[in-house]
Amino acid sequence: MKQSKHVIEIFLQPGDFYFGDTNTRLRTLLGSCVSITMWHPTKLIGGMCHYLLPSRENTSGASLDGRYAKEAMQMFEREIRAAKTHPSEYTVKLFGAGNMFSGIKRNQCDRNNCIDTINACMNISCKNMTAARSLAASHGFVVAAEDLGGNSHRQIIFDINNGNVWVRKPGVIQA
Repeated sequence: MKQSKHVIEIFLQPGDFYFGDTNTRLRTLLGSCVSITMWHPTKLIGGMCHYLLPSRENTSGASLDGRYAKEAMQMFEREIRAAKTHPSEYTVKLFGAGNMFSGIKRNQCDRNNCIDTINACMNISCKNMTAARSLAASHGFVVAAEDLGGNSHRQIIFDINNGNVWVRKPGVIQA
């Protein structure tokens, strides 16, 4: 992948959120965490979050925190409103939720057989996967692609200029 001299590369740490324009390429590394990417194909704007947990107990008086899926989704909604766009106009993709601890009961939310309630999941990767899918649907987003679950980490590269997302897993590269 050749980098343009005007592209800003940003690495998202766990809990980070970024929303920007065409001159940005976002990267992150995921284990059981999840990244949601959103891209507007006409305005060439978009963003990515890297959340660790579905939600937190007490949020009264606290500012939004990107470590939690529910709040990261609220951050996306704030940016979408500021851009005067609508959720249905975005290409949304979900990544991560790898079961990083193979000794723990296997992830019950695999691609073809996901338990729909977060409380039914046995580990955090499953809870994160379920949260990503249910929050996207409940906020009016249509998920165009996902790479969720499994037992390995993944590196994500998201180019806001064209909406492409690359996923790199140990021994595999997907576009």
